[in-house]
Amino acid sequence: MLLPVGWGMFRAMARIFSGIQPSGELHIGNWLGAVQRWVELQRTHECLYCIVDLHAITGAGYEPSRLAERTREMAVGLLASGIDPDRVTLFVQSHVPAHSELMWLLNVVTPLGELERMTQFKDKSQELESIPAGLLNYPILMAADILLYRAEQVPVGDDQIQHLELAREIARRWNAQFSDGFFPEPQPIIGEARRIVGLDGDAKMSKSRGNTIGILDSPEEIWQKLRPARTDPARVKRTDPGTPEICNIYHLHRYFSPLDTVTLVAENCRGAKWGCLDCKRVLADNMARTLAPIRERAAELAATPRLVDEVLGDGAARARRLAGETLAGVRDHMGFYGHGD
Repeated sequence: MLLPVGWGMFRAMARIFSGIQPSGELHIGNWLGAVQRWVELQRTHECLYCIVDLHAITGAGYEPSRLAERTREMAVGLLASGIDPDRVTLFVQSHVPAHSELMWLLNVVTPLGELERMTQFKDKSQELESIPAGLLNYPILMAADILLYRAEQVPVGDDQIQHLELAREIARRWNAQFSDGFFPEPQPIIGEARRIVGLDGDAKMSKSRGNTIGILDSPEEIWQKLRPARTDPARVKRTDPGTPEICNIYHLHRYFSPLDTVTLVAENCRGAKWGCLDCKRVLADNMARTLAPIRERAAELAATPRLVDEVLGDGAARARRLAGETLAGVRDHMGFYGHGD
């Protein structure tokens, strides 16, 4: 794939890095919370988007036999959603070994106490009898991902802000010790759809909780998943008036339904003119209609796997060039033999 016209002008734009774990098919939480924003940002920024398979192996549900398949599925979902390889660098994390090397080099300036106070580490470690070091060091790898490309901005959700703050602290400490100003301190970009609640109405939408709808689900699959989804707890009977503002289904309408439909849903909920199934049926139809172009594009990509391989290969080649430039500077400033003048 040829580099697009104007590629050399990209550095005039602010550089963004963002990553997503290869959980397989994208679900609407990923799509609303991150990927739609990625598509918008690619028009105004120099973007590097990474499928972070090295992060994925720290999870309790890591399945070696499915990692490659899930990585490809994630790439298909991103491309089908509108990620344009002629505008962005899309690649797989493990295809750029410099991520792992920079992580090790950043260990020397990362305080243990900062890692132990990370909320995600504390939450996840409570569920484990034996805590792997990878879980503790996860935020250092995330910092390496960002700093390796000297990204100025990072799109993040609420659950990643603390990790980004640590990445900024690591950049400050490394700069102070080795070369002031070498690494920029990445700033967060926080969008409107920060946290998408799952169909259970309790927790963030997550495959591990089984509370998601896939962006490639068929209209029938969408309906079957929406039917049992939690709604306003005050509506025990169809004749009970509701409060749409506390109903998760109503909030999903705001992302998938036209404005006049959202208004109608609220009126019919408050006045008990619709039952919850009526509300879900309308949402299912609008959701299926919104996602139809993505399903069609994904089917085309699945039929041409070589195209996906080419996109990821070209993205990794460019990422390796950028990473190599940064890593050469890091080695030089840290005094390694054979890397200076």
